[in-house]
Amino acid sequence: MHGIRTAAQAKAWLEQQGKSVQEFAREHGVDPATTYQVLAGRKKGRRGEAHKVAVLLGMKQGLTVTPMEPGQR
Repeated sequence: MHGIRTAAQAKAWLEQQGKSVQEFAREHGVDPATTYQVLAGRKKGRRGEAHKVAVLLGMKQGLTVTPMEPGQR
């Protein structure tokens, strides 16, 4: 990636791929409502699910971490 995307750029990126927000959310296992909120700027992507969405959309640098199963190390 060549930098951080704005919300408008992230929407255009989804459109270029021919993907709806719903489809993107399903593919990545995130909540569609949170995805819409991040794209609209109502959630900044600082923590939790919104952070994960922002990183996946390229709107923020960071890591997405999947929780470990009980008993894993």
